[in-house]
Amino acid sequence: MRDRRASTASAQRGRALGRAWFGVQALAGAAWWIGVLVSPAVQDATLGTLPAAAVAAFDVPLFVLASAIAAAGVRWAAWLATAWTCLVAVGMAGYATVTQLAGLGAVLMLAAAAASVAACLLLVLGRIPGGLVTRGPFAFALAPLGTTRTHVARTARQIVVFWGSALVVAPAIIALVELRWRLRLDAPPIVQALGVVLLLAASALGIASARALSTLGEGTPLPSAQTRRLVVAGPYRWVRNPMAISGLAQGVAVGLAIGSWMVVAWAAAGSLVWNHVIRPEEEADLLARFGDAFADYRDRVRCWVPRTPTA
Repeated sequence: MRDRRASTASAQRGRALGRAWFGVQALAGAAWWIGVLVSPAVQDATLGTLPAAAVAAFDVPLFVLASAIAAAGVRWAAWLATAWTCLVAVGMAGYATVTQLAGLGAVLMLAAAAASVAACLLLVLGRIPGGLVTRGPFAFALAPLGTTRTHVARTARQIVVFWGSALVVAPAIIALVELRWRLRLDAPPIVQALGVVLLLAASALGIASARALSTLGEGTPLPSAQTRRLVVAGPYRWVRNPMAISGLAQGVAVGLAIGSWMVVAWAAAGSLVWNHVIRPEEEADLLARFGDAFADYRDRVRCWVPRTPTA
């Protein structure tokens, strides 16, 4: 009964947060259209050469008004506003890529689309279903039995693939888009140097954390080959999620090192997804597998901010 009440209260908070976002979105959309009408600079930066009147004829009812109605808790309006926002985001991204105009508008609409999807899920379901992410190749599963050397080798392969994808390929694509959309900002050399230093430190933390998982936990960092033992030593003695901290810091560091604010924003957005979508699923799985041992560890050691653990 207590768990049911807690779940109901959590869903109510989620729906309230979803409604609040749609209210903010309606106000922001109205303010933006006022800016477009009174400022040629705003129109040029966010719409380029698109005809403002024609766009407004669709966007005001489908984005601004629909968001306002969704803020009152009307679900069909939430679906309508979200679908329209996603459609516009894709269109603006394509328009900015082809014409090199309205890059700022594309970024704003992509951010609005992601937030609208999250708000719509909160309004309809009361939560963001993290289980949708932890499926397929990312479904939780124990690592196959093997020697420590086997687990270390698997972890090393994972590091090459995932770090290569997240720290080389993805940032390179984002930086190219940033340049194409004419949103590039020149970073001073000191910022780029700090990025390199942060990348080295964050990578060292990631390697130490991965080593602890493979040698002490009999598994790997990947959810589909997770540890068979609860790891509370090494970096995990000081913070519950050193791999996540390492990944976030690495993403920010790469953005600083190559002078790309969009890569930094991408890393920050990834941290929100991990913290609010993936982490609850991961910790629920750990609690189910390790019971009181994990509950005690969770109560003693913080998720993000390192501190000396209590006895």
